[in-house]
Amino acid sequence: MSAAASHAILPGRGGVLASLSDLLWRRPGLLLLAMLAPPVLWLGIIYLGSLFALLAQSFFSIDEFSGLIRYELTLKTYGELLRPSNMDIILRSVLMASAVTLAAAIVAFPVAYYAARYARGKWKALFYLGAMLPLWSSYLVKVYAWKLILAKEGILTWVFTKLHLMWLLDAVLSIPVLGGNSLSVSYIGTFLVFLYVWLPFMILPTQAALERVPVSLIEASSDLGAAPGQTFRNVLLPLALPGIVAGSIFTFSLTLGDYIIPQIVGSSRLFIGQAVYAQQGTAGNIPLAAAFTVVPIVIMGFYLWGAKRLGAFDAL
Repeated sequence: MSAAASHAILPGRGGVLASLSDLLWRRPGLLLLAMLAPPVLWLGIIYLGSLFALLAQSFFSIDEFSGLIRYELTLKTYGELLRPSNMDIILRSVLMASAVTLAAAIVAFPVAYYAARYARGKWKALFYLGAMLPLWSSYLVKVYAWKLILAKEGILTWVFTKLHLMWLLDAVLSIPVLGGNSLSVSYIGTFLVFLYVWLPFMILPTQAALERVPVSLIEASSDLGAAPGQTFRNVLLPLALPGIVAGSIFTFSLTLGDYIIPQIVGSSRLFIGQAVYAQQGTAGNIPLAAAFTVVPIVIMGFYLWGAKRLGAFDAL
């Protein structure tokens, strides 16, 4: 390598790299821009670009005679969402997401409270391992495993039979809004799988919020004569609420738009994810499929706005 070339590239000798280093040192904003530009461009082009394309598709419509997309701006497709059959799908998805979120909060709270208040050392490590272990296995493996557990020949039916409680299971499955031929093709089965799969996303934020609650506040409440229930309602729950709401963001949004669990475990009645697949695949109605995907985006927009007001993002 010649002396001139070495002088051009080596730092500290007036080369290009030295000049660039000096420029970035004098203007740290340029360094920040250079570091953020690749991920921001990727996010803008791939993620936001696809969302805007999806939004644009939802304002088109299908020609009823030819079945082709009419590239004219219209609200006709959104009007189709107001049909009873489509509103039924949206309402069913929202109710399932709400039920899973509420149940996850109820199940997660005592587990998170024990981990935050009593678990120490290896027990705390065991808690994190137990909470996160389900996340390390394949999503499809977990869903198909639950399909076998909930089947008529599965272990859950065997347990009910041994406990002589099959009459209770049959009575529940006979309820039209809950049951089906078996738990593996019912709303109850879908609910149980959703609860199992998304529960870690509720436990961890709740536990993080509970660890921020000073023990002195709970002790002071007890010293002032408050019953355990009063301490829970007036002290513990309000302070833990941001963490619960933070966890609900995951459980609610993931349940609302999921396709795989309702397809494998659910009944014949569709959820939003299945409706999107059916419209863009079988029916070939891309605008209606796009309109269906806008629904959870709008719902989650309002949900996140409410969660921010409750301080949920402070617990993430």
